[in-house]
Amino acid sequence: MKYLIASTFSILLFCISCKEANQTNETSDNEIIYEVVFRENKAGNYKKSRTGKNNFDYYYTYTDRGRGPEYIEKITLNDDNFITEHLIEGVNYRKVPVKEFFKVKGNTASWKNPKETKDAEINDNELYFRYDGSPAIYEILAQNLLVSKNRKVSLFPEGEAELVKKIPMTLENGTNLDLLMVKGLDMAPTYLWMKGNELVCSIEGNLHVVQEAYKEMRLEMQTLQSEVEDEYLVEISKSLTHDIDNVVIKNVNVFSADGTLLLNQDVIVDNETIEAINPAGKGTIYANAEVIDGSGKTLMPGMFDMHTHNSKFRGILHMAGGVTSVRDLANNKQLYKLRDQFEANEIIGPHIVTFCGIIDGPGPFANQRNVVETLEEGLAEIQDYKNLGYQQIKLYSSIKPEWVKPMVDKAHSLGMRVSGHIPAFMTASQAINQGYNEIQHINMLFLTFLGDTIDTRTPLRFTMVAKHGLNLDLKSDEYLDFVALLKGKDILVDPTVAIFENMFVSKKGEPSPTYKEIMSRLPVISQRQFYAGGLPKTNETIITYKKSYAKILAVVNDLYNKGVTVVPGTDGLPGFLYHRELELYVKAGIPVVDVLKLATIKSAEITGVDANYGSIEEGKKADLILINGNPLDNISAIRRVEWTMKGGNIFYAKELYNAVGISNFE
Repeated sequence: MKYLIASTFSILLFCISCKEANQTNETSDNEIIYEVVFRENKAGNYKKSRTGKNNFDYYYTYTDRGRGPEYIEKITLNDDNFITEHLIEGVNYRKVPVKEFFKVKGNTASWKNPKETKDAEINDNELYFRYDGSPAIYEILAQNLLVSKNRKVSLFPEGEAELVKKIPMTLENGTNLDLLMVKGLDMAPTYLWMKGNELVCSIEGNLHVVQEAYKEMRLEMQTLQSEVEDEYLVEISKSLTHDIDNVVIKNVNVFSADGTLLLNQDVIVDNETIEAINPAGKGTIYANAEVIDGSGKTLMPGMFDMHTHNSKFRGILHMAGGVTSVRDLANNKQLYKLRDQFEANEIIGPHIVTFCGIIDGPGPFANQRNVVETLEEGLAEIQDYKNLGYQQIKLYSSIKPEWVKPMVDKAHSLGMRVSGHIPAFMTASQAINQGYNEIQHINMLFLTFLGDTIDTRTPLRFTMVAKHGLNLDLKSDEYLDFVALLKGKDILVDPTVAIFENMFVSKKGEPSPTYKEIMSRLPVISQRQFYAGGLPKTNETIITYKKSYAKILAVVNDLYNKGVTVVPGTDGLPGFLYHRELELYVKAGIPVVDVLKLATIKSAEITGVDANYGSIEEGKKADLILINGNPLDNISAIRRVEWTMKGGNIFYAKELYNAVGISNFE
């Protein structure tokens, strides 16, 4: 029977793919076609076809720099609009094969997904929510929420979704739609545009899915949704911000700028400023000061995530995790608006201390955030970023190698740093010798030992390192010469090792070691991506990839020991992934005290804000975090942030996490 299902899906996939090649925009009563837009470029399509009264077929795909999912689905509903059968086949975003099925017989459900194969009793009012697949499930969920008496739907096998708001919207052309705000699926609300029972548009960050008939209205819907999102986040900020005037954190252990732990101190804060640090009970304390007992806990400076891509929804997670300052290493040109919202605490978020503008070259694997067709356009973009106040330029993988030197020279002439990926068909050594100041991602260093013939615009930049990284000899002349180049040119390395742990080490169907410690705290749908297994693997490559990852950690440790500047950054899930990054630095062999200094004072020095931030000293800004434990004894204590202080306000981690559907640490 399994073979028959697989064969049927293979035939269906072939037929649909052939049909896509000759697709027009024509639809029928039984077929609805959607356009998939990624970073404002058409990137794929989504098609819904009715094949019977309660039977539907779906096809969904989009591309992103050689990555992107492709799914076919078959769904059968009962007369109450709950799923009785769901079949999915295809590949996920990283091209890992996906085969998932669900079927109800009587009151028993049988299912197989990346997490489990299981049978269990199911109630009539529970909606199966697939692991991987098309937007189909969101339309079905919305339909059920709209008729639910309590505006809630129980998800199967676990979880619950709630319709928080149904907002009638009239577009400029007179079209009437409803914008639904749904909570319980992810860390940010899910927004769905509906026309009655029909999904019109889904907008989630850079990924938009919109019916062909409504595609000219998409940008207007995006603007209206953004206003609703802002209102929601402003409400959260108002309710979860606790103003401070005079505060004393009593009897707390203080992590100092030189890496020592000052035991049993009283730290006095006057609004935004650290007023005094005294041995407990020895100094003068304001008579009307708010007192916080820090006994047995550690007071640290707010930490720096040195590789982020910020959005208004990510700020809460940074702050809950104790990250009060970030470098933004590629975003849109409206980033200053978000910075201002964070600084004014209109929306909760960290200081954005570095603005880095991204530029990519033309081609099928372009980043799409900011693509130029010619060198002249690239030089003009550098000037534009400078005029906007950006301090840094990030070159991406599709930049033509012959453009690198003139673009670097232009940036340097304007006082800007240059960093990024190593463009395809170049090596890191070549980029450094042409003026790079820093390199993002440790795989870009490994690729320099695999030659300049690899098309690193594609996922080969990951898989080639996974397959061959274990062979790098850290005693070879080639490697030692390269490290000497890094040190001699004062190159900063931003390795983002945690994302490679997830890619290289995680196994499909098992909790990713990168997120294992926090998965149970997340909303049910948020957990599911961490069972996907990272890069596609076989029984043979699992061992190879794990050894290559061990070599990555060895290189990070070796670079640090040889005096190369290494900074902690994530390029992923804010807060939680940063904690894992620090844990992995310690696992690599870097002393824990040095890791904590990298996360605080060293990053503040690198970003040029150490006069005010990065250490706990009298007269500096009171960007502080209280840790329930001692991270010097156990780096994992860094996960136990009780509160974060920034801008004269305190934010309690438990409250921030609860606001986005995450449970606090135990």
